[in-house]
Amino acid sequence: MTGVTRCIIFLSLLLAWALCPVGADEAGTLALVGATVYSSPAATPLRDAVVLLAKGKIVSVGKRAEIKLPKAARVIDCRGKTVVAGFWNSHVHFIEDVWQPGYAAKTGNACSVCLMATHMREMLTRWGFTTVWDLGSDPRQTLGLRRAIEGGALLGPQILMAGDIFPKGGHPVYLPPEIPLPEAGTPEEAEQMARADLKMGLDGMKLFTGAFMGDKPVVNISPIRKTAPDWITPSTAGSTCSLTPSRAPTFTTAKGSLRVSKRNIRHWYRRWRFGPLL
Repeated sequence: MTGVTRCIIFLSLLLAWALCPVGADEAGTLALVGATVYSSPAATPLRDAVVLLAKGKIVSVGKRAEIKLPKAARVIDCRGKTVVAGFWNSHVHFIEDVWQPGYAAKTGNACSVCLMATHMREMLTRWGFTTVWDLGSDPRQTLGLRRAIEGGALLGPQILMAGDIFPKGGHPVYLPPEIPLPEAGTPEEAEQMARADLKMGLDGMKLFTGAFMGDKPVVNISPIRKTAPDWITPSTAGSTCSLTPSRAPTFTTAKGSLRVSKRNIRHWYRRWRFGPLL
């Protein structure tokens, strides 16, 4: 078994423990002792470290000599193991049948949440993903899924969502033609779509600046504005994108701006970063 495999397996077990609902019998403290801890890609790894968890939450991380263990803590010897920050998956879709309303009844299963929990584990949490970006699903359905996770009814990662805007007449060949797509032919239409999605609770917008049409010419999105409109601000929920004809698009987020090549952009999302330790 490789070191990477041991790391993923260990992180998955740790994640499963942290996501479990806390009951009266689980109100104690868990101490992971002796592991090498990577709290972020930029941080110096902590050797012989302690990760202390209480009621499913990480309360402290540090070197063994710096962390005082509660007497009643359950201690797991993690020497030779690695604990890393929770991973972000920046491109997922919740479009499989298992997420569809009524799927459990169609399959003769009485527990819809059980099916979803199993699929969520196989798809994301077993691999250590604690935050994901949904870049193209039915937002009403994914919002319901997010509420179930936030309310404790379903175990899963934090879900961030992006709305889609396609160029007018730019239905990509790789998407079934019967699927209705949000297409904008003017800056005003794009702005209206973005405002509606962000008001609904989405966290950002994904612009298809060029729709692949197979053997036909690419359909490009029209330039939005030469100056950013008022809705592209750090206070906007999530992230938005301003495209101009004379320069590369700039993504404006609460963390600042990120410029990318207009020719290379297809799907966009926030810059990859690690989430909390779990």
